[in-house]
Amino acid sequence: MGSTALSGALWLGLLWAGSGVGGSCQGKCCQGRDASCVGEGWREGGGYGTCYCDEGCRRAGDCCHDHGQACPAIPCVVGEWSHWSGCAEQCHPGLRIRRRYVQQEPKNGGEPCPALEEKAGCLEYLTYQGEDCGHEHVPAFITTSEYAKERRRRAASSLWPSDKEAPGYCVEFRTESLSQHCALETRPYARWMQYLREGHTVCVSCQPPAMSTVTQRCSGDGHNAHGDKILHWEAIGNSQCQGTWKKIRQLEHCSCPLVHSFIFT
Repeated sequence: MGSTALSGALWLGLLWAGSGVGGSCQGKCCQGRDASCVGEGWREGGGYGTCYCDEGCRRAGDCCHDHGQACPAIPCVVGEWSHWSGCAEQCHPGLRIRRRYVQQEPKNGGEPCPALEEKAGCLEYLTYQGEDCGHEHVPAFITTSEYAKERRRRAASSLWPSDKEAPGYCVEFRTESLSQHCALETRPYARWMQYLREGHTVCVSCQPPAMSTVTQRCSGDGHNAHGDKILHWEAIGNSQCQGTWKKIRQLEHCSCPLVHSFIFT
């Protein structure tokens, strides 16, 4: 009896380890769920019988014993983000875009690719001919302060040479009202609008090229406005996200939390 059990165990071991055992996935890795990507042999979780070599076998729990080795999961690999594009239209509120590209498609159930495109609101104050424009815009147009770094890169122009660039300034406002469309915004490039709240103090930075080369001020900054004057603002990227605020004071530098920090555009 013991001899028979031992012989059976040896036979099973040889079946498992033998290079010619059925169910091998070598050269047989299939995308998605493919019923034709099938073998007969040992399964990864144990048991002998029909097994598969497709991407869906892991969810189904019926992969052949060597699936992990023959068909390793390869995650999606993407490149670095491109620079932000310019606005689609000069001197008018619009959208800027940046993209990244797939360098390696996911295989065998690997991590899927993340978003390949991002959008954000913007407003350019230079025409394609380098002429200053757009400062007649009322109300104040604002966007997230995260756009500031990219704006400084794009501000390298004859109108704002780096060695003479104005230092900029910060204006603190207290929000008085805002439309419901701000809180309802869910698009990735516009989620910053959700943090706008009535009664909060916000900081808005004035930097080139939003700063006029003539007045060295940003449109809508409330210059010379007394504390009780109601001023209007609008979020770039969603013209329905708008409201009013009152100017508190002007400072050299902003010190509000990131979610309450914006820039004039």
